[in-house]
Amino acid sequence: MQTEYLIAVDEFCAIHNIEISFISSLRQTGLIDIATIKQTGFINANQLDRLEKFVRFYYELDINVEGIETITHLLQRINAMQEENITLKNRLRLYETNE
Repeated sequence: MQTEYLIAVDEFCAIHNIEISFISSLRQTGLIDIATIKQTGFINANQLDRLEKFVRFYYELDINVEGIETITHLLQRINAMQEENITLKNRLRLYETNE
């Protein structure tokens, strides 16, 4: 059984020196999930890499939440297309080796 590691939103914001409203905005757009336990918000540890990337986009590159949402959507589409490309190349190799 895998144990979930949760990080309090308050602590994450304090450590990264960011506003809790930014995390709330990401939650409202569906970019991250926040678990609420006893009226305290928690972030699952497996979302940390993604959340830290969003923090860099917002605070270092001045990209708004809508821009982050668009970038995330485009990156997901690129990844899906790359996977499809690999699948098609593998299928093509199957036919090339039979000749």
